[in-house]
Amino acid sequence: MRPVRDILGQIEKWWDAGETFGLATVVRTFHSAPREPGAALAVSAGGEVIGSVSGGCVEGAVYELAQQVCQSGQPVLQRYGVSDDTALSVGLTCGGIIDIFVEPVSKEIFPQLGNVAAAINAGQPVGVATVIAGPGEVGARRLIRGRDAQVAAVGTLAAGERLDQAVDDDARGMLAQGLTGVRHYGEHGERRLDELSVFVQSFAPPPRMLVFGAIDFAAAVARAGKFLGYHVTVCDARPVFATRARFPDADEVVVQWPHRYLASTPVDERTVICVLTHDPKFDVPVLEVALRTPAGYIGAMGSRRTHEDRLARLREAGLSEQELARLRSPIGLDLGARTPEETAVSVAAELIQLRWGGSGRPLTDTAGRIHHG
Repeated sequence: MRPVRDILGQIEKWWDAGETFGLATVVRTFHSAPREPGAALAVSAGGEVIGSVSGGCVEGAVYELAQQVCQSGQPVLQRYGVSDDTALSVGLTCGGIIDIFVEPVSKEIFPQLGNVAAAINAGQPVGVATVIAGPGEVGARRLIRGRDAQVAAVGTLAAGERLDQAVDDDARGMLAQGLTGVRHYGEHGERRLDELSVFVQSFAPPPRMLVFGAIDFAAAVARAGKFLGYHVTVCDARPVFATRARFPDADEVVVQWPHRYLASTPVDERTVICVLTHDPKFDVPVLEVALRTPAGYIGAMGSRRTHEDRLARLREAGLSEQELARLRSPIGLDLGARTPEETAVSVAAELIQLRWGGSGRPLTDTAGRIHHG
């Protein structure tokens, strides 16, 4: 996927230069669609294209539509479904359906783009809500900041204060979870399926992956985590092992006792915690802290015997069975992994499975939809 975040540098240059360009964004998907909501493609006034909305299936048609939208000044919500058997048809060969919102963008039309770019570059959460269909003003836009921002929101959806407030509440909830998608409202901001449609695009900082234990397996897990889009921190109390040279793919390398670091660093529902020390003096204290955080994933490396010993020690430390049930150990999916790199793949596979609800079975042994969620 190429979200707006990935093409922001280029479109910001067009915006700064005073150009009007077309921005196409996937706002809704059905079935086995090739891109998720938020995937974007932009077309400059000179015909330059950047980004992708379908992996090549409908890019040509979207390119032409973006140019038309720039000329007309009117945004368009376009649906692309399954193509037929003719070579010249426009559609998705995967059998999916995508809704793409194509809009003209310039300093006059989207004056908040600079604020969006500044927030993203500063790592601050920001959401952009845009009316894409319904009785309201299609293309009306509102920028929503995170809960701690001094200025809560900028702009209006042009359908009244109640709608703005309802969208603000939903957008902040979506920002907290890193969610992007369409919400539906009535004329007074009530949630309805048959009225005004608002696309909320979340630009939240990347989720965190905290890797404890500066071993070779940690280097591989850090590399896989970075590949999946996490902000990766490796932490170990031993300065001789916790070095930047040993973990070049990590965003941060911290020399500190793991449990002390974890107790002092932000953790939310998107955070992934991987405890790879398999040494009781390190992993029991850090797991005692981890299992009482809202982290979405807590995994620990070790054998079955190590796991049973670890559980006994954690029970002695006062953790409940409900808290212990959150621990995924041995870490990763059963792929038969041996090497650090293979183990990292098994951990990454488990993270993907939990995110999207896959079975973990070979696709050849399954039927129905390939993409979940």
